[in-house]
Amino acid sequence: MSAASQSKVLLVEDDDAIATVMIAALEDEGFSIEHCGSMAERDRWLQQQSFDVMLTDVMLEDGDGLSTLENVRSHAPEMPVIVLSAQNTLDTAVRASDNEVFEYFPKPFDLDEVVQAVRQASGARKAQPSETEHLPIEDDGMPLVGRSPAMQSVYRMITRVLRNDLTVLVTGESGTGKELVAEAIHQLGGRRSGPFVAVNTAAIPADLIESELFGHEKGAFTGAIAQAIGKFEQANGGTLFLDEIGDMPAEAQTRLLRALQSGRIRRVGGRQEIGIDVRIVAATNKDLVPMIAAGTFREDLYYRLNVVPIHLPPLRERREDIGVLSQHFLAQAADDGLPRRTLAQDAMHALETRNWRGNVRELRNVIYRLSLMARDDLIDAGNLQDILGNEALAPGGNQQDRDGGIGQALNQWLHEQSPAAGTVYSQALAAFEKPLIEHALSETNGNQLRAAKLLGINRNTLRKRIGELGIEPDRFSRTA
Repeated sequence: MSAASQSKVLLVEDDDAIATVMIAALEDEGFSIEHCGSMAERDRWLQQQSFDVMLTDVMLEDGDGLSTLENVRSHAPEMPVIVLSAQNTLDTAVRASDNEVFEYFPKPFDLDEVVQAVRQASGARKAQPSETEHLPIEDDGMPLVGRSPAMQSVYRMITRVLRNDLTVLVTGESGTGKELVAEAIHQLGGRRSGPFVAVNTAAIPADLIESELFGHEKGAFTGAIAQAIGKFEQANGGTLFLDEIGDMPAEAQTRLLRALQSGRIRRVGGRQEIGIDVRIVAATNKDLVPMIAAGTFREDLYYRLNVVPIHLPPLRERREDIGVLSQHFLAQAADDGLPRRTLAQDAMHALETRNWRGNVRELRNVIYRLSLMARDDLIDAGNLQDILGNEALAPGGNQQDRDGGIGQALNQWLHEQSPAAGTVYSQALAAFEKPLIEHALSETNGNQLRAAKLLGINRNTLRKRIGELGIEPDRFSRTA
């Protein structure tokens, strides 16, 4: 007899359509299911019977199922809980993590993934309660905004690193909010009482970066008139965010690797090693894999940093978030002293159809500009056109124009990235290969076998390139 056939599952879901589908899928796996639609019914079932796993929605007909998990634990302290939620914000993901649920799935979810989680949970014992205090989180205070499926993957990864100090590598285009991810990990994790120190390694001259990171002793070099404490020591007990890590000079990479390996640093010109206790979150808008092949980024440092990869999607890949982001920035602008504005539906549509090459940062700047310059409190498409000019128009054109845009995009990429001699082909190929593979995964709902057939390549080759390019195939699953 299988583990599933011996396991009893309590499903707490007030949407009958969702419940019907889930019951059928779980019973096909051999689980015994009891279903209810309220917290009151849930508590009655738990008083009468014992269950191996509970699946619960958050918003039920008689309240918030997540906020009452203490009642559940009083009846069944060892029972794993899996949370399902249409309230798919970072706040909900963090609350689920804080309540130490076995797994959290935002709606719409992949039914196969939920069944797999129930299968795993049915054989798992509840972990010992964490001594970490409850995090008083308000949704309006969340550093990240968005409810798209792409952002759900980001939220789930963030919640998985809140109870540990694993090193995180955040990747994504400029303006996607990589520093906000680092801030979220710090503010919501166990180091929130310590300092959060951010340093843009691309903005520091190569001859000063070691001093900036590790500090220096008086007289270590010309101009060092006093001892200086570096970013590592400043962040002791907290989080150090290393932005644009791909632009770090080779010699500094070596010293950074040594510090990460040993947990100790030495100030420039100093003799004494100093113990450090920091959590590292690094970020880059570059693809580090071809840089490793070109010899411009250390492979051992890459693997030291890329313990937990989190990829932030560009805004054009999560257009459904543009509305909520726009409303968020309108409120933020009003809080900053600008006139309070609202967006008409036609203006919102115009914003949602733009390409947003500058991503969330560009959207924020545009909303602030509209808040400042609009003549009326209600901003319509005409106001948008008056203020932004041609910027307000979404890129369009015929197929020939779009095909030509590929060449223009390549030229722009070459101009912006300026790859080193001898690496142009490999870096350009990698830069365009990643979105091509991501497109194939998106078109096939994350199914690697079908994606390989679509691309016309071997499945093993695709799997290898997915790993090398840091692609997360799970985030392309859209099946509910």
